[in-house]
Amino acid sequence: MRPRNLVAGTALTAALALVALPGFVDSRVPSRDWPIDAAAFQQVTTASDGGSSLTIGPLDDALRSADALTVESRLIEPGTGGKIPVSKPRFSVPSSSVDFDIKPPRYKLTGTATFYDNGTTAMRLPRGTIIRVCGPTGTCIDRVVNDYGPVAGTNRIIDLYRPDFFKVCACPSWSGLVKVTVSVY
Repeated sequence: MRPRNLVAGTALTAALALVALPGFVDSRVPSRDWPIDAAAFQQVTTASDGGSSLTIGPLDDALRSADALTVESRLIEPGTGGKIPVSKPRFSVPSSSVDFDIKPPRYKLTGTATFYDNGTTAMRLPRGTIIRVCGPTGTCIDRVVNDYGPVAGTNRIIDLYRPDFFKVCACPSWSGLVKVTVSVY
Protein backbone atom coordinates (compact mmCIF):
# COMPACT_ATOMS: atom_id res chain seq x y z
CA MET A 1 0.00 0.00 0.00
CA ARG A 2 1.36 3.44 -0.98
CA PRO A 3 1.30 6.48 1.27
CA ARG A 4 -1.51 8.94 0.50
CA ASN A 5 0.91 11.85 0.03
CA LEU A 6 2.74 9.99 -2.76
CA VAL A 7 -0.50 9.21 -4.61
CA ALA A 8 -1.80 12.77 -4.21
CA GLY A 9 1.56 14.20 -5.35
CA THR A 10 1.57 11.98 -8.44
CA ALA A 11 -1.98 13.01 -9.36
CA LEU A 12 -1.13 16.68 -8.92
CA THR A 13 2.00 16.33 -11.08
CA ALA A 14 -0.04 14.66 -13.84
CA ALA A 15 -2.66 17.43 -13.75
CA LEU A 16 0.02 20.13 -13.95
CA ALA A 17 1.69 18.31 -16.87
CA LEU A 18 -1.59 18.34 -18.81
CA VAL A 19 -1.92 22.09 -18.30
CA ALA A 20 1.73 22.78 -19.14
CA LEU A 21 1.61 20.77 -22.38
CA PRO A 22 -1.16 22.39 -24.45
CA GLY A 23 -0.83 19.91 -27.33
CA PHE A 24 -2.37 17.19 -25.20
CA VAL A 25 -5.23 19.37 -24.01
CA ASP A 26 -6.80 20.00 -27.44
CA SER A 27 -5.36 23.48 -27.93
CA ARG A 28 -5.50 25.27 -31.25
CA VAL A 29 -2.90 26.93 -33.38
CA PRO A 30 -3.34 30.72 -33.54
CA SER A 31 -5.35 31.80 -36.57
CA ARG A 32 -3.56 33.65 -39.35
CA ASP A 33 -4.01 37.37 -39.98
CA TRP A 34 -6.65 38.17 -42.56
CA PRO A 35 -6.29 41.23 -44.80
CA ILE A 36 -8.86 44.02 -44.44
CA ASP A 37 -11.49 43.89 -47.18
CA ALA A 38 -11.18 46.94 -49.45
CA ALA A 39 -14.95 46.91 -50.08
CA ALA A 40 -15.48 48.04 -46.49
CA PHE A 41 -14.15 51.50 -47.39
CA GLN A 42 -15.74 54.21 -49.52
CA GLN A 43 -13.79 56.69 -51.60
CA VAL A 44 -14.55 60.36 -50.83
CA THR A 45 -13.36 63.18 -53.04
CA THR A 46 -13.01 66.59 -51.39
CA ALA A 47 -12.91 70.07 -52.92
CA SER A 48 -9.35 70.72 -51.71
CA ASP A 49 -7.82 68.38 -54.29
CA GLY A 50 -9.61 70.00 -57.25
CA GLY A 51 -12.29 67.35 -57.60
CA SER A 52 -15.98 67.59 -56.83
CA SER A 53 -17.19 67.84 -53.25
CA LEU A 54 -19.29 65.23 -51.54
CA THR A 55 -21.73 65.98 -48.74
CA ILE A 56 -22.37 63.28 -46.21
CA GLY A 57 -25.83 63.36 -44.65
CA PRO A 58 -26.42 63.82 -40.92
CA LEU A 59 -26.32 60.91 -38.55
CA ASP A 60 -29.45 59.32 -37.23
CA ASP A 61 -30.78 61.35 -34.24
CA ALA A 62 -30.58 58.25 -32.07
CA LEU A 63 -26.80 58.21 -32.56
CA ARG A 64 -26.30 61.95 -31.89
CA SER A 65 -24.98 63.02 -28.49
CA ALA A 66 -27.04 65.29 -26.26
CA ASP A 67 -24.72 68.29 -26.69
CA ALA A 68 -23.87 67.89 -30.38
CA LEU A 69 -22.94 71.03 -32.33
CA THR A 70 -25.54 72.17 -34.82
CA VAL A 71 -25.81 75.03 -37.31
CA GLU A 72 -27.53 77.12 -34.63
CA SER A 73 -24.80 76.46 -32.02
CA ARG A 74 -23.00 79.59 -30.81
CA LEU A 75 -19.38 79.40 -29.74
CA ILE A 76 -17.66 82.18 -27.81
CA GLU A 77 -13.99 82.71 -28.49
CA PRO A 78 -11.78 83.59 -25.53
CA GLY A 79 -10.85 87.26 -25.36
CA THR A 80 -13.74 88.53 -27.48
CA GLY A 81 -15.58 90.05 -24.53
CA GLY A 82 -18.49 87.59 -24.60
CA LYS A 83 -19.40 86.31 -21.18
CA ILE A 84 -20.31 82.74 -20.54
CA PRO A 85 -23.16 82.52 -18.06
CA VAL A 86 -22.08 80.54 -15.03
CA SER A 87 -24.48 79.76 -12.26
CA LYS A 88 -22.91 78.92 -8.92
CA PRO A 89 -24.81 77.16 -6.19
CA ARG A 90 -25.56 79.26 -3.14
CA PHE A 91 -25.13 77.77 0.30
CA SER A 92 -24.61 79.04 3.78
CA VAL A 93 -21.80 77.96 6.05
CA PRO A 94 -22.59 77.90 9.75
CA SER A 95 -20.41 80.23 11.73
CA SER A 96 -18.18 78.85 14.46
CA SER A 97 -18.28 80.23 17.95
CA VAL A 98 -15.61 80.71 20.60
CA ASP A 99 -16.71 77.57 22.42
CA PHE A 100 -16.37 75.45 19.24
CA ASP A 101 -15.11 71.93 19.94
CA ILE A 102 -14.23 68.91 17.86
CA LYS A 103 -16.59 65.98 17.55
CA PRO A 104 -16.78 63.58 20.48
CA PRO A 105 -14.31 60.69 20.39
CA ARG A 106 -15.37 57.12 19.69
CA TYR A 107 -13.68 56.02 22.92
CA LYS A 108 -10.87 56.97 25.32
CA LEU A 109 -7.86 55.11 26.71
CA THR A 110 -6.06 56.10 29.91
CA GLY A 111 -2.59 54.87 30.74
CA THR A 112 1.13 55.51 30.58
CA ALA A 113 3.03 57.08 27.70
CA THR A 114 6.72 57.35 26.91
CA PHE A 115 8.73 58.84 24.06
CA TYR A 116 9.77 57.20 20.80
CA ASP A 117 12.02 58.90 18.26
CA ASN A 118 10.28 57.57 15.13
CA GLY A 119 6.76 58.97 15.49
CA THR A 120 3.55 58.14 17.33
CA THR A 121 2.73 54.51 18.06
CA ALA A 122 -0.23 52.87 19.71
CA MET A 123 -0.45 49.15 20.23
CA ARG A 124 -4.24 48.88 20.15
CA LEU A 125 -4.79 51.26 17.20
CA PRO A 126 -4.10 50.76 13.48
CA ARG A 127 -1.94 53.11 11.45
CA GLY A 128 -3.75 56.20 10.23
CA THR A 129 -6.00 56.53 13.30
CA ILE A 130 -6.50 60.13 14.42
CA ILE A 131 -5.97 60.60 18.15
CA ARG A 132 -5.83 63.40 20.73
CA VAL A 133 -3.34 62.90 23.57
CA CYS A 134 -3.87 64.92 26.76
CA GLY A 135 -1.36 65.06 29.60
CA PRO A 136 -1.83 65.70 33.33
CA THR A 137 -1.49 69.49 32.89
CA GLY A 138 -4.33 69.61 30.34
CA THR A 139 -2.05 70.14 27.35
CA CYS A 140 -3.38 68.22 24.34
CA ILE A 141 -2.01 67.44 20.89
CA ASP A 142 -3.68 65.87 17.87
CA ARG A 143 -1.69 63.24 16.01
CA VAL A 144 -2.05 60.38 13.52
CA VAL A 145 -0.77 56.93 14.53
CA ASN A 146 2.06 56.02 12.14
CA ASP A 147 3.61 52.89 13.64
CA TYR A 148 2.82 49.87 15.81
CA GLY A 149 3.96 49.69 19.42
CA PRO A 150 4.70 49.91 22.31
CA VAL A 151 5.90 46.45 23.22
CA ALA A 152 3.18 44.28 24.76
CA GLY A 153 3.42 43.71 28.51
CA THR A 154 5.03 47.09 29.26
CA ASN A 155 1.80 48.69 30.60
CA ARG A 156 2.19 51.58 28.13
CA ILE A 157 -0.67 52.50 25.82
CA ILE A 158 1.21 54.91 23.55
CA ASP A 159 4.70 56.03 22.53
CA LEU A 160 4.99 59.66 21.44
CA TYR A 161 7.51 61.48 19.31
CA ARG A 162 10.05 63.00 21.77
CA PRO A 163 9.06 66.70 21.31
CA ASP A 164 5.36 65.75 21.57
CA PHE A 165 6.03 63.78 24.75
CA PHE A 166 7.65 66.73 26.53
CA LYS A 167 4.97 69.11 25.26
CA VAL A 168 2.21 66.90 26.74
CA CYS A 169 3.89 66.07 30.04
CA ALA A 170 5.49 69.50 30.74
CA CYS A 171 8.10 67.62 32.77
CA PRO A 172 11.91 67.78 33.04
CA SER A 173 14.08 66.23 30.33
CA TRP A 174 15.09 63.28 32.51
CA SER A 175 11.47 62.06 32.75
CA GLY A 176 10.46 59.01 30.79
CA LEU A 177 6.85 58.19 31.69
CA VAL A 178 3.67 60.23 32.06
CA LYS A 179 -0.03 59.44 32.60
CA VAL A 180 -2.10 60.40 29.53
CA THR A 181 -5.61 60.13 28.14
CA VAL A 182 -5.88 59.15 24.48
CA SER A 183 -9.11 60.08 22.66
CA VAL A 184 -9.66 58.01 19.51
CA TYR A 185 -11.55 59.59 16.59
